Order: sequence, then C-alpha cells, then structure tokens
Amino acid sequence: MKKIVYLISPNEIDKKFYKNLDKVLSFGNVKFFQLRLKKIRKKNLLQIARRIRKITHKHKVKLIINDDYNLVSKTKADGCHMGLSDGSIQVAKNKLKKKILGVTCHNSIKLAERAIKYNVNYLAFGSFYKSKLKPNAKKADIGILKQKKNIKLPIVAIGGITNLNYKRLIKLGAKYIAISSFIWDNPKLKPEVAIKKFE
Repeated sequence: MKKIVYLISPNEIDKKFYKNLDKVLSFGNVKFFQLRLKKIRKKNLLQIARRIRKITHKHKVKLIINDDYNLVSKTKADGCHMGLSDGSIQVAKNKLKKKILGVTCHNSIKLAERAIKYNVNYLAFGSFYKSKLKPNAKKADIGILKQKKNIKLPIVAIGGITNLNYKRLIKLGAKYIAISSFIWDNPKLKPEVAIKKFE
C-alpha cells in the first residue's frame, strides 16, 4: 500500500486518542504524523510526544513536531515542520542536522525556492480547500502544483482534504496529502474507518 497520508493531530488530545492513533496507523497508508498542539504547556507536550513516539515507531511512521525544533531531540522525533513565522529555517536545519525539516510555502513558488536553498526535505502547499483546522488559512491555487517543474522535493498538499478531492491533488503532483479533521473530527466515520478512504 502506498503511504500517501501526512496525518496531523487533532487540536486536543484526549484519553481515547492513543488507542485511535494505533488503529489508524495500523492501516498502513500513513507516512508522517505531525504533532500540532498550539495551546499546551511544554511539559505536557513533551509527555504527549513521547507517548505518541512509541506508537509511530511501532508502525514505522515518521513523527514530525510542529514549530519546535528543540523538542525533536528531546522526544526522539524524526523531524520538524515550520511555518513562515516559526523562526529561521537555516537555524532549524543546523539544529536538526540529518533529521527531517518541512516548510510551509502557502501558494508561493518563491518561498519554495528559498526553502530549497536550505536543504529542507519536503514542501507544503495549501490551503487548497476550506479547512476546519485552519479556517483563516491563505487559499492556494491548485494550479501551483502544475508549476513545480523545477522542484524535485516531495510536496505535501494541505487544507480541507477529503476522500472526494485528494486524488486530484495526487494526480497533479502532490506526493502526500495532509489530513486532520476528516479523521479526528468526522461526524459520520470513526478514525480507523475514515483513514481507509485514502488508498
């Protein structure tokens, strides 16, 4: 099975989450799991990340920490994802050394080209569709995936992705699709069922 899913955590982690994550990752189509918790104390984040690391390691899924590259070594995570306002890409790359670094490029090839100079490992473009996780995210034109001729790095498509629209993004050149709400906040499907819609 192709590992096309870049899975992002829900905004809050409850007691059921760890069991659900184990079931979701066992399906085998998730390549990365990004821990993205904005409103949480560092101490708690560290505990959560270490617990998640055991589950991702078990399923051979790469654990990515959002924003905080200093937390990567403390949790034995596989890498870090940074937005444009999360600090210096160069400093992060130096700190992470051979670990994974991904960067948000929104709807800009220029930002992508700048990130490439720092030897990042993947580029994220979006938001392609309306997103529950980031309702105010900048809109990205789907045509940007067609402009990626000079980009050799893997591309992660982000924003409002569902089972009905993901194939188009893959067809246009995205290697991975970032999903969160469809898995964790789906009123009709349990997480372990929702993940099976992306094969």
